Amino acid sequence: MNIFLGSEITQPAPNAAAFHIIPVPFEHSVSYGGGTAKGPAAIISASQQLELYDGEGIPAKGGIYTQEAVRCDVAREDVFNEIGERTLYALSSGAVPVLLGGEHAVSFPAVQAVQQHLRSSEPRANIGIVQIDAHSDLRDRYEDDPHSHATVMRRVFDLGVPMLQLGVRAISPEELSLRAQNPDRIRYIDARSLLRPTGQAAHQSIAERILPLLESLPEHLYLTIDADGLDPALIPATGTPEPGGLGWYDVLEIIDAVAARRRIVAADLVELAPIAGLHASEFICARLVYQLMGAIARRAVSHSGVV
Repeated sequence: MNIFLGSEITQPAPNAAAFHIIPVPFEHSVSYGGGTAKGPAAIISASQQLELYDGEGIPAKGGIYTQEAVRCDVAREDVFNEIGERTLYALSSGAVPVLLGGEHAVSFPAVQAVQQHLRSSEPRANIGIVQIDAHSDLRDRYEDDPHSHATVMRRVFDLGVPMLQLGVRAISPEELSLRAQNPDRIRYIDARSLLRPTGQAAHQSIAERILPLLESLPEHLYLTIDADGLDPALIPATGTPEPGGLGWYDVLEIIDAVAARRRIVAADLVELAPIAGLHASEFICARLVYQLMGAIARRAVSHSGVV
């Protein structure tokens, strides 16, 4: 089995790793370009070209365990159940689960599992979610499917999970209405405001502008990154590309700000649809996953070494 960063590390024991990579090659409801089922394997393959040093440290020191890929040629309910079980296994092993999609629908059972795990020890505890995405994914149904890639955040909303959406630049009237009706549960800074701020915000960094919204979220967070949240000039290999997306350092600034102020207990990167012969997209995704691990590891060290 290929493992994440296997060119540089060996597979540790599951309970001796700070991170669990969970490949989920699930592709069921894609509505434009296809190929997300190939995303996880492409990211793991690209990770073999990563350097251990991420610019500030060596995230792999804590151990990265790569689980077997979730079997996705079965009923969607079975896939979702397996995602939940794999996520709980990682959490019970003391690790941060990092899912590699697959389409964005895979985030819902993972968030559900994290919420279940947290509440097993703290009955009233909740998680929040930070979403980097070109789309809000808040539709109740899309193409008559309640568990589409375009409805995943609506299902998370139904779980009672508060969210912060960053970088959205394609949204429907239905989703705008849901946002307007729930300003305390759905906070956001869309792409134009994030990247082209005006007024007082023009003198603030991205981190400074998201901080007041981040402070409204619970201590424990799930971070979901849709590949189309980044500009298609960086990652063209995604099924629903939208112009005007985030740059590399914009995303790293967001991740660092979130990790420094909240505890990221689980994460995913979804919607990569590899293009044959174009390796940049999958390498950028692999690098982004590793940078995310670095941000989480640095936060852990500064908070008594507990991940």
